[in-house]
Amino acid sequence: MNSAQQQIIGRVEQVDLPEWKFYDLEAKIDTGAYTSSLHCHHLEQFSKDGEPWVRFYLLDPDHEAYNEQKLEMPVHDQREVKSSNGEISLRYFIQTRIFFFDREYLIEFSLADRSSMKYPLLIGRKFLKKRPFIVDVTQTNLSPAKKTGES
Repeated sequence: MNSAQQQIIGRVEQVDLPEWKFYDLEAKIDTGAYTSSLHCHHLEQFSKDGEPWVRFYLLDPDHEAYNEQKLEMPVHDQREVKSSNGEISLRYFIQTRIFFFDREYLIEFSLADRSSMKYPLLIGRKFLKKRPFIVDVTQTNLSPAKKTGES
């Protein structure tokens, strides 16, 4: 794929998580992070039909998009992740759909406490490298107007 076929994206973009009815969330595009990460709180693992699941709330109560929605998802994977400060922790991974630049994609997120971070969502290079994107770190919010979250 040549650069003429690739979409230029900024270091911060607006995304939708349509399965959960979260729209216009700011996502940090982070080519230094391998995995994508999603902020959640009150995370607990449980078993459903003999399979591992997780229950959690997305975002923090003080975030404008917080809606007190308790989510339950099957665990896609569980593995160790090294954070930006070098700490290694065992994290749960889930899969969902993300609406990004007029297209919907399947994405894998690690669930983490990102309350101390500016952006609740981080999109890492595992997602980006399979897609036709070039990151321009001098730009933000290049994505076109959303279609899925409109009333």
